[in-house]
Amino acid sequence: MPAADPDKRAREGAPARSAARLAAVQALYQMETTGQGVDAVISEFTDHRLGGEIEGETLHPADAAFFSDILRGTVEAQSRLDPYLQRQLAEGWTLKRIDSTARAILRAALFELVRRPDVPFRVIIDEYLDIANAFFDADEPKFINGVLDRAARDARSDEITA
Repeated sequence: MPAADPDKRAREGAPARSAARLAAVQALYQMETTGQGVDAVISEFTDHRLGGEIEGETLHPADAAFFSDILRGTVEAQSRLDPYLQRQLAEGWTLKRIDSTARAILRAALFELVRRPDVPFRVIIDEYLDIANAFFDADEPKFINGVLDRAARDARSDEITA
């Protein structure tokens, strides 16, 4: 029997995790705009949206456990994530002035950088930049990239220097 290829396993899980990240950003946005709680949104997404169909197109199945971890963890850590985000803004700007989708992307990515050391920082940044590029033109993804780069240098200095 050939040895297991961990890189292959990671590649096979990548689309499901990518879909989970996108769903987590969408769920964070939905929670902010509707006021729904985390448990209700997790139930809605796992029952109806993850791997579901939109406009006749089947979505890639998402890793439901990973989705729930990101969403629940981001909500629980938000009181610590938001002050970091606020410090990244120009003087006179508040976090509320940032587009709500950009806030959701930053919060989820920061959560992963801080609480998911099992995921390489480059993967986190690349994944959330892909999401940012899907929603925005050049300015917002550049801002998001800058914030995530600084956050990675703070949270993952050992990994970056290795």
